[in-house]
Amino acid sequence: MKAIVVTDEAAGTAGMTLVERPDPEPAIDDVVVQVHASGFVPTEITWPSTWTDRLGRDRTPSIPGHELAGVVTALGYGTTGLSVGQRVFGLTDWTRDGTLAEFVAVEARNLAPLPGDVDFTVGASLPISGLTAWQGLFEHGRLQSGQSVLVHGAAGAVGSMVTQLAGEFGAYVIGTGRAADRQKALDFGAQEFVDLENDVLEDVGGVDLVFDVIGGDIGKRSAGLIRGGGTLVSVVGPPEVRPADGLTIDFVVTADRAQLSEIVRRVRDGRLRTNIGNVANLDDAVAALNPTKRATGKTIIRARW
Repeated sequence: MKAIVVTDEAAGTAGMTLVERPDPEPAIDDVVVQVHASGFVPTEITWPSTWTDRLGRDRTPSIPGHELAGVVTALGYGTTGLSVGQRVFGLTDWTRDGTLAEFVAVEARNLAPLPGDVDFTVGASLPISGLTAWQGLFEHGRLQSGQSVLVHGAAGAVGSMVTQLAGEFGAYVIGTGRAADRQKALDFGAQEFVDLENDVLEDVGGVDLVFDVIGGDIGKRSAGLIRGGGTLVSVVGPPEVRPADGLTIDFVVTADRAQLSEIVRRVRDGRLRTNIGNVANLDDAVAALNPTKRATGKTIIRARW
């Protein structure tokens, strides 16, 4: 099969190459999926799991990518809940070869059925962004209707999902980003927008929940905006500053079939819009994942059309 591999962490995404690899074999409770579309998060290149397995052993050349939509082609021993020929989407294990390939072996429990009226490109754009937003807001942030939420990077792949889901659940959403992102963030449902380059973040006042995908100085300053009993949720590592009278939570997204089904149901009925940017085929993936200008929306790689 064709696959994108990485071998040198220092080279980053520029070190990606398209190669031929053996087709994967399913382990116990696995399925093999013929990948139609795959998502990729650029920070994967800095994750230890991209380079080593669960025991810390080198696993290069490794295939990156952890979001997929495709069709089940084989079942491992003991696998239940899915069938050959079924359309699926989901999130693969961090420490195994990923989805920038024509086929991938993945635990069946990490996948959910993909309805026939949802395109594979859309399906591949949902797992990390959708699950991160869902888990950050509802599991870790314990969002309640009527609360205020400050969403950093509100026009990005994750932030746009956070904005929409928070709004659906009755929150007042304040988005942040660059000046060029203002209209996009508002279109996704933010009621206000803070230009982090020109506006004063502290003018927002107090909020009940901050969803931080930026970290650094912005993360530190955000802690001071949390009202008593509020929460700072981070997906970029442990917050360096804690709120005076609130919680800080950092988390790594996990696969969840039920949550994936909730997310795709909202896409089908129009409550949730995807944030897709460039779509390229596998042969052109290396160039697409090394853009010469700032990418807007999630880049999707199609292995089949």
